[in-house]
Amino acid sequence: MSYLYVNEDGVVVSIEGNRCIAKYKDGMIKYMPIEALEGIVIMGRSQLTTYCMEQCLERGINVSFFSKGGRYFGRLHSTGHVKTDRQRRQCELYDSQFAIDLSKRIISAKLKNQEVVLRRYERSKNINLKDIHNMMSICRNKIETCNSIYEIMGYEGQGAKYYFDGLSKCVKEDFVFQGRSRRPPLDEFNSMIGLGYSVLMNEIYGKIEAKGLNPYFGFMHRDAEKHPTLASDLMEEWRAVIVDATVMSIINGNEITKEEFTHNVDEPGCYLNRKGVGILIKKLEKKFQTDVKYLSYIDYTVDFRHAMLLQVNQLVKAMESEDASLYYPIQIR
Repeated sequence: MSYLYVNEDGVVVSIEGNRCIAKYKDGMIKYMPIEALEGIVIMGRSQLTTYCMEQCLERGINVSFFSKGGRYFGRLHSTGHVKTDRQRRQCELYDSQFAIDLSKRIISAKLKNQEVVLRRYERSKNINLKDIHNMMSICRNKIETCNSIYEIMGYEGQGAKYYFDGLSKCVKEDFVFQGRSRRPPLDEFNSMIGLGYSVLMNEIYGKIEAKGLNPYFGFMHRDAEKHPTLASDLMEEWRAVIVDATVMSIINGNEITKEEFTHNVDEPGCYLNRKGVGILIKKLEKKFQTDVKYLSYIDYTVDFRHAMLLQVNQLVKAMESEDASLYYPIQIR
């Protein structure tokens, strides 16, 4: 299964027979078997035919819309997978010990994964970030004693600050950044991870919907209008593993230059241009299709995209039993 990314204006996506067809303004045509298509991502001003949208809704193919700068607009939504009993259980568990225990497990794994990613690039740069690792370990250990979501997210935020301070010391000199910046991203690194996180959220959003859950009923992230908080919850363990590692690889591997960035696309800030978006999307797609053996409850390899779906399955089981210990976040080595 794969995604069709449309990163140009004026493209028309249609369905003919058993093929999804993307027709570009310059006459180029791309084909993809409809059976192999899991999702379509429109980045910019392109369109889908009515019949294409009908087929996507009927077949459960995810369709998402982003601006040219990577700002997420929304997605086609089908009610075919809604399971009201599961969504009622979601609501019941919002302010509960289950939510606190689940948050501890996810954020602890997130900080551990950040440390592993940081060590990889620390070694490649031949530098020592012992003090940063010590502080991140302290934050991770403190989480075990937390009694509220507020406390957990406080240590998560502290750990993230140390982590990004460390990454800024490992990145190629031209792309050094000063901490995390959002809406708008103020530099090239933040522009890339911001778009990467949007793509990752879109992936997880689809997996959540496929299991009949409500992406807007989270456990860790508090209710926020127009924000899929459950998708944000389940993203946390994947951020460093998929997006941060991919962005660092692109930059330090000299696969992108500052010429692939621009300013003032949708709003003040630094954004990837069309070529830059293509570079990042291609690399992320390759990452999503990479086989790994990081899930502790299976003894075979799966690609990252399938692993995300298995994690949503685990969440459903944990919810049904009201036992957060049944959820095993991914931890890399």
